[in-house]
Amino acid sequence: MRKQSWLSRIMFFLNVILTIVTFIAYSLPFLAPKAFPFLSVFSLGLPFLLFLNFFFFIYWLLQLKRYMLLSGLVLLLGITFINRFYKFSETNLPKETTDFTLMSYNVRLFNLYEWLPKDDVPQQISKLIQDKKPDILCLQEFSPNDEVITPNFKYSFIKLYGGKNKYGQAIYSSYKIIDKGEIEFPNSSNNVIFADIIKEKDTIRVYSMHLQSIKISTDIHENIDEQKSKFIFKRLSEAFKVQQQQAELIKSHYETCKYAKIICGDLNNSAFSYVYRTIKGDMKDAFEEAGVGFGKSYNYKYYPARIDYIFVENKIKVKQFKSIDTFFQSDHFPQITRLNLESQDK
Repeated sequence: MRKQSWLSRIMFFLNVILTIVTFIAYSLPFLAPKAFPFLSVFSLGLPFLLFLNFFFFIYWLLQLKRYMLLSGLVLLLGITFINRFYKFSETNLPKETTDFTLMSYNVRLFNLYEWLPKDDVPQQISKLIQDKKPDILCLQEFSPNDEVITPNFKYSFIKLYGGKNKYGQAIYSSYKIIDKGEIEFPNSSNNVIFADIIKEKDTIRVYSMHLQSIKISTDIHENIDEQKSKFIFKRLSEAFKVQQQQAELIKSHYETCKYAKIICGDLNNSAFSYVYRTIKGDMKDAFEEAGVGFGKSYNYKYYPARIDYIFVENKIKVKQFKSIDTFFQSDHFPQITRLNLESQDK
């Protein structure tokens, strides 16, 4: 038998370590952050682990060595995780008269505090809404603004908090809203609102969510040191524990709903987390169903972060999905999907 080179032995050893770490990462969505706050943070690193496994697979493949089977098996077993991170092809099914579109967007208070060096953010967002003409529009981090024009919608539900500068969430609809409400989160300024919407003979419940913010700026990577790393780690683990409680409240609420459901908004967590798994449940992720690329929803410079989602009931078909990651009017990007509801009378 041909003797292995020292490089091959080292690379195989690293490959084995990577395999073990990746399998541990696969288990993280099943571990509650309250019980394992330290480990929950590592779920953010799963895409990097998948990339390294792909690197090893190609490395061994080019050398025609059977070691490639190790990383190949890891990637095969993690195919659902890969689809949550990157989609190779998109879906764009033919339009029908019964289709409807939904847009979800964290508008960051329409740049109320001038985070962006622009003075026309409300007008640009209004223009986008009028161009896309969604049938249902969900806005997180909403703030009343006279410059924001929404002429396409006959119905709305807006929930606001605060004093002089009010903030909250809004759901706009071209279809009649017959009921509405809120899921309040204890000791948090975040919340969920919902509206029961009549479309033809069917009723759809739409939830707009905004979970606990991590409160870490997009330039956090700059001048990072050990002290700053510990601060980030602590902030993330604390936020994830709060999000767990919020996610469980959402799940408990929607499980009592008899209507077809859509849950959208800002999760402030990755698709590899316990929080994502809890809220999504048996529903479909619109990006996984019809998106393409990374589905980037948050404007972080060095990482294609996807923390905004649209989940739909299985009886709702996802016919198209787009994350508009070229629209820089907030720290988030708008998500828009075209859907079709199978009649509940069938």
